[in-house]
Amino acid sequence: MQPKYTRARIATVCLANRFHQTVEENRAHVLTLLDLALRQSPDLVCLPEGFTTVSVPNGIALAETVPGPTIAAVAERARRHNCYVVCPILTRQEGDKPGTARNSAVVIGRSGEIVGVYDKRRPVTSAYDYTLMEDGVIPGGEDGIFDLDFGRIGIRICFDVGFPEDWAMLAQAGVRLVLWPSAYNGGGPLSAYALLHQFWVVTSVRSDRSRIIDPCGITLAETDVMAGVLVRDINLDFAVCHYDFNWPIPERIQADYAGRVDVRSHWDSGNFLVEPTDPSVTTAELMAKYGFESANQYFQRHRDAYDSLQRGEHAVPQFAAHGNRPVYAK
Repeated sequence: MQPKYTRARIATVCLANRFHQTVEENRAHVLTLLDLALRQSPDLVCLPEGFTTVSVPNGIALAETVPGPTIAAVAERARRHNCYVVCPILTRQEGDKPGTARNSAVVIGRSGEIVGVYDKRRPVTSAYDYTLMEDGVIPGGEDGIFDLDFGRIGIRICFDVGFPEDWAMLAQAGVRLVLWPSAYNGGGPLSAYALLHQFWVVTSVRSDRSRIIDPCGITLAETDVMAGVLVRDINLDFAVCHYDFNWPIPERIQADYAGRVDVRSHWDSGNFLVEPTDPSVTTAELMAKYGFESANQYFQRHRDAYDSLQRGEHAVPQFAAHGNRPVYAK
């Protein structure tokens, strides 16, 4: 059973290309950023990919066990601040061959416990003949899905961005927030995934710009070279809706729920997003009251009709929440 989706304060950090020569120095630097983020009372903080070994020679040999020194330091802070932390480092497991490691994201719970580990599914080649990945990283096979107390999240790491099927899998599993620790900014594909799959995407990068992207693919906030910590309240209980049959809905919600529901219009893509800001309001309540469905439901109704019509049959009538409202009018 999927968890109940609620509001959460999400924090992310950015290294802004500030690296050091030892694991200890890199760890100390990121813990400083984590401490600053934790002062904002977040529910979850995401840290950048492989932050302990970046720029350190022979980083594979410095992979840590789980738990280990980095996880212990982060877990103590997670427990003290009652906050989830996603901690991406190189890890090694018993039985791994010498000279190999895993590019992992360790999910640490509010009590400092290890909720789970996601090992990067798609490490990038470091050999011209594709025989070596990231100098010895073993590809992972986990789905990267975790049920937290505010909703279902997914994790993908850096080069994972190049494999659309893995992101579609997250959406099919009901993920509402994807965390993407990375070495670089990621650019347009992340916005495309957010829009196509209608989930939040939060990045935490070693380069210059970590972002919070909403389920319509819009970057709502990002770090820069002067501000390396980003915090925003988001709601995993939201609805992305198509304007067809729904032209009057945004204004009706705004009139009746002023200050309690955020409605953001994206006319270019034909969508609007409904995100309650009042914890007592749910999208299910709004959908029932005003008679509208998500864009995904709208598209699925078309698929169902196409199947019948392509077989030369009459399409079975469907009775959507919008009833017989005009398609393109208020």
